[in-house]
Order: sequence, then structure tokens, then C-alpha cells
Amino acid sequence: SSHFSVLSSGDSLPSVSSLGEEDGSDEGASDGTGSAGADDSVGEDGAAAGKAKGKYGCRHYSRRCALVAPCCGRVFPCRLCHDEAMPGHKLDRKAVQEIVCLLCSRRQPVSNKCVNPACETSFGDYYCEECRLYDDDTSKEQFHCEGCGICRV
Repeated sequence: SSHFSVLSSGDSLPSVSSLGEEDGSDEGASDGTGSAGADDSVGEDGAAAGKAKGKYGCRHYSRRCALVAPCCGRVFPCRLCHDEAMPGHKLDRKAVQEIVCLLCSRRQPVSNKCVNPACETSFGDYYCEECRLYDDDTSKEQFHCEGCGICRV
């Protein structure tokens, strides 16, 4: 089951405390580190009080952004979460044009840094612009394979 609410384009994001819970492992999945604590709440200015790594994302990836799926307009923490929740179709990761910061909820173009001046969080220690892959677990030694056209571990 998903720990991330499926959202339509007009919905607001759930609290970060509902993200990042570990409930199993998939091939290539990073280990979760639990749910976010109360000191990771979003303040009135849009900036998060705590920007601790490993407290955001999903059971597949530790990251601080969610993907806006171009196929259905919904927000998911990663392509795998999308594919689990939407069995009728798969998310084309390279077609993603927008992301949502999990700290300040700003919807924005794909990048690895929040455009909100009050937030400016980095979304992941590993970032591939082509694959739209964000991950803090660099122990996997991810790299983008030019021959395959995707990121590998």
C-alpha cells in the first residue's frame, strides 16, 4: 500500500509525516528511515524547520521532492509508487516536467534545488536530470548509462 496520497493537480500535499515509512523492499529500493518528526514541519514562510536527510520520500527512494505524473496529472513520490497505484499505465520518467518540493510544497520545473527562496532545499544527493531520478542513498553508486539511456546501480 502507498504511504503517499494520490493527488490531483488542485490538491495540496499531505504532511511530510505521512511520507518515508518503510513497509518492505523492492529490487533496487533504498531502505526507509521512518516518518518525519514534528520538527520537520513547514513554517508560515514556506521553509521547513528541519531539512534532515532520509526523512522524506518513499520506501523506494529517500528524497525531498515528488514527481508530477504527466500522464495523469497526479503527484507521486517516485515512478515506482505511481506504477503501483496506477496499474493501468506506467509513468514515463523522462516525460516528467514538474516536481513538488516536499518541504515547502512548491510546484516547479524539474531541477535539483527548490526555487522557493525561503526553502532552497536540495532534492537529492544523486540527481539525474535525464531520468528524473533523485536519491540520497549514494551508497548504491548510481550512474547514468549513456548506452542504456537510464540510471544504473
